[in-house]
Amino acid sequence: MSWLKKTLLYSLIFAGFVFFSYLGYLDYTVRKQFAGKRWSIPARVYASPVELYTGYELSLKKFEELLSQLNYRHDYHLASQGTYYVKKNQVYLKTKSFDFWDTQQNSQSLKISFHGSRVDRIINLSNSGNLAIYRMDPVQIGSFYPTRKEDRILIKLENTPDALIQGLLATEDRDFYQHFGVSFKAIARAIWANLKAGGVVQGGSTITQQLVKNFYLTSERSLWRKANEALMALILEYRFNKDDILEAYLNEIYLGQDGASAVHGFGLASEFYFGRPLENLSLHQIATLVALVRGPSYYDPRRYPDRAVKRRNLVLDEMQHQGFITKRQAQAAKHEKLAVISRVHRSANRYPAFLDLVKRQLRQEYREEDLTSEGLRVFTTLDVTIQNELENTLKNKLPHLEKKSNVNKLESAAVVTSRDSAEIVALAGSRHASSAGFNRALDAIRPIGSLIKPVVYLTALEYPNKYTITTKIDDAAIEVKGPKGKDWNPKNYDNQEHGEVELHTALSHSYNLATVRVGMDVGIARTAKTLRNMGVSREVDLFPSLLLGASPLTPLEVTQMYQTLAGDGFASPLRSIRAVIAADGERLQSYPYTVRQTIDPAVTYITNTILQEVMNEGTGRSAYLYLPKTLGLAGKTGTTNKLRDSWFAGFSGDYLSVVWLGRDDNKPAGLTGASGALQVWIQLMKEIAKQPVNLIPPDNIEMQWIDPETGLLANEHCAEAHLYPFVQGSAPTETSPCVETAVDKAKHWFNDFLQDNF
Repeated sequence: MSWLKKTLLYSLIFAGFVFFSYLGYLDYTVRKQFAGKRWSIPARVYASPVELYTGYELSLKKFEELLSQLNYRHDYHLASQGTYYVKKNQVYLKTKSFDFWDTQQNSQSLKISFHGSRVDRIINLSNSGNLAIYRMDPVQIGSFYPTRKEDRILIKLENTPDALIQGLLATEDRDFYQHFGVSFKAIARAIWANLKAGGVVQGGSTITQQLVKNFYLTSERSLWRKANEALMALILEYRFNKDDILEAYLNEIYLGQDGASAVHGFGLASEFYFGRPLENLSLHQIATLVALVRGPSYYDPRRYPDRAVKRRNLVLDEMQHQGFITKRQAQAAKHEKLAVISRVHRSANRYPAFLDLVKRQLRQEYREEDLTSEGLRVFTTLDVTIQNELENTLKNKLPHLEKKSNVNKLESAAVVTSRDSAEIVALAGSRHASSAGFNRALDAIRPIGSLIKPVVYLTALEYPNKYTITTKIDDAAIEVKGPKGKDWNPKNYDNQEHGEVELHTALSHSYNLATVRVGMDVGIARTAKTLRNMGVSREVDLFPSLLLGASPLTPLEVTQMYQTLAGDGFASPLRSIRAVIAADGERLQSYPYTVRQTIDPAVTYITNTILQEVMNEGTGRSAYLYLPKTLGLAGKTGTTNKLRDSWFAGFSGDYLSVVWLGRDDNKPAGLTGASGALQVWIQLMKEIAKQPVNLIPPDNIEMQWIDPETGLLANEHCAEAHLYPFVQGSAPTETSPCVETAVDKAKHWFNDFLQDNF
């Protein structure tokens, strides 16, 4: 008997040691996670906000599309933020408050009038005053998630609507402020209520237990998990106060699924189901969110509205029984529709190619963990309207081009920037907008063909004593000696020789032979240096074939090169990010517009003048079959050997766009720059280009009339005379013996007569 007592005593001591050791382990687990960093909050990425002003190019239909992307709802009463209604050609709306990178903007009630495709007036309804400009809240285009794809918007207990707390206490844990983590009274009450109802209408788990299950444990149904849940709930109640536990519950509870991302917390659930901040919800909407606690899938208001209404009404009844709301309030809320917004997927990959670029640029400043867990807000340069136009253009145009060239598997990449600011406003890494695979805009390194030619001629024009816009160049066969007898014999695309041509004609018609002659004369190394000055940091091989674009670049690098041309010789690094803001509102990083002169503006002006000639009468002339000539477009086609790559780069007064077409297997695409990429570029610019190119000559540029027959100075009334720009002191000094035609003489006499007599 003595032996049995000792055995039992030792067993109890050992069991007690194991129990308290395990209890210590649970205590450590609870304290470590709850007292430290509780959640990984993904970074939220926003597009550039739309800034409305009188005359802004935007139709009422497009504005409604924007409001839809921003999750605004129809409401003739404008009862809360994020609501609007349309009356004839006017939109009445109550905007959402938003914290931008540079200011905090409060909600306002506005009336926006439209005339045709433009904003006519913006009126502040609170004082009937006109607003010069109003910045809409930006569209969220994605998030950078941690490995465990949870999303939440953190809320503070003091900012939580009373109705939400009351609804949770009434239905989930009415004794929350009295128990110590586990409530046997609640368990007994739940069993009795469920027996009376013939189904599960109440649960016995306390809010603390539910938090433990969500925060620390799995949803496995077992006695072992329930025991752990109860012990950890007791520890949590012992270590932390009730308000901390309730606030954690409000932010942790699982309330739905958005694609692969789990929706946690009432802050995000409010946006996910109603498209509005939690503090702006009505009683019936708050009751709907509380109803989801019992089973987000089963009571999903989008999939099972009848179940959701029934559960919502039960929540309202419980709130009434507990005295939190009156019978009248409960009845009024029950008569309301669910009013959930249509499912708007807040995808992490809404614009995957652009987000890829943003993430790469952020990684230069932040660790991966910071991007996926610190709740950063990233404000980008993306213009959603232009991005959508780019994607639609590729979607509609590429099948047509495949049919035209009888080639399948055609791929594409494109970059669009704001000409003035060097901000990337749209980017496509594939013909498929939702594709998150190989990003051709950033990683497809392809020969650029004739896109290099402006660089060659730009380099030559830096020596105005030798090369001007009208210098005669021999477009004739040339043989370039190479090592070990490997000579290079370039050909023109049409396999013809064009004899002596002026420099501007050689570039505008993209003559290979003339370009090689100029490039070999000024030097391959000097051409490569100009390329670097234009913003291309990639090392290029100093072979003669560089002069015809054999050295490969990515579409983004080509865009950087042409941005310097579009910037009149001032290099500006391409930007995709404006600012990064911490979760607490602190401004962590800004990406200001920087610019420095790297190319002579006079030489750039002459080159851009020739690029306008490309569009008027050269390889880009088909653009003006669809676009108005008043735009004064400037651009250049690019085609590589065997029609493997089709390029076009060009700009209007407001946007620069670069388009590449080709095949991933490097087989011929069957398209030249003019028949392929240019056609995509035309369709895109037709939708987005509004401002004409206005080239302003620098002070050291002089304009001279030139006789094309002799290349000498001419009178403006001479037949066929053209006005050309020259670097000061480089124009011809001799006068051409050209004569006026009879028609020109008559015009000249008539103009003189008018001036003398009127």
